[in-house]
Amino acid sequence: MTATSESVRAPGPFVHPALFYADAREYVAGTVPFVRAALTAGEPVAVAVPGENLRLIQDELGADGAAVRFLDMREAGRNPGRIIPGVLRAFADAQPPGRRVHIIGEPVWAGRSPAEYPACAQHEALINAAFQGREVTILCPYDTARLDERALADAYATHPVVIPAGSGAERTSAAYDPDGVVSRYNEPLPPAPGAGPGLLRLSFDEDSLSAVRHQATDHGARLGLTGLALENLALITAELTTNSVVHGGGTGALTVWPEDGYVLCEVRDKGRLADPLAGRRPAARDQRGGRGLLLVNLVSDLVRTHTGPEGTTIRSYLRR
Repeated sequence: MTATSESVRAPGPFVHPALFYADAREYVAGTVPFVRAALTAGEPVAVAVPGENLRLIQDELGADGAAVRFLDMREAGRNPGRIIPGVLRAFADAQPPGRRVHIIGEPVWAGRSPAEYPACAQHEALINAAFQGREVTILCPYDTARLDERALADAYATHPVVIPAGSGAERTSAAYDPDGVVSRYNEPLPPAPGAGPGLLRLSFDEDSLSAVRHQATDHGARLGLTGLALENLALITAELTTNSVVHGGGTGALTVWPEDGYVLCEVRDKGRLADPLAGRRPAARDQRGGRGLLLVNLVSDLVRTHTGPEGTTIRSYLRR
């Protein structure tokens, strides 16, 4: 784990500490006073953590928890790309101006899959840009007993302030480098299968968008998607292929295949995604267009992205 140096909190309205804990006692000791302080100040507070930790906080708060917004992060934040627009900003933006907003968010937990973790690390790094200049505090717990060294080291790189396990004392992180984390996890995705009965691979341009969407949806149905999941596949296909035509050079390649209980929909094109927060900002009420990647994040169980000089790949996962 990376060392830190004792320091006062860096100036600025946005505060983003990582809370390290080794057991339930340390978890409650680090989170419940945070919530109670917000309630005492009459300021809004939300808790978005995995269900088992949600219950620890709820049990300790008792009746005081009625004033807290609780969310199970295993559901609300299954796709890390959904957390900023659908959880954190959704709560913060709904609060009246003039009061600091307090949120406990735990997007990294033991059991996150190897496919999910890079998106988690990028999410934690991007919080800093998404809330820059805002009167918001987001406390992020990290389980030192169950998370691996990579996740704990990344916490130091994505949080300017850390609270070591059992200490209760804030320190600044000498390893803070959110841009470096975003860049490091912008890694090429594992290749799609080269062949197989469950594989659909199509090229598309402006004239074939509708046909490609229908073929992808029909294929998803053959792979076992039904109901809302199948509707989401149609939406994802439409948004990603349209983005490729408009912003990615006019053409692209679509691949759909089954993998580990999911249906994956991938679109590759020759464009470059320059804004790492694309798809993670809530859309303004009067905004026309520009919602494609946001919609994909909101309806997918996971979204992975790789972009570089050669082009961009966006891969969406839908649970079967």
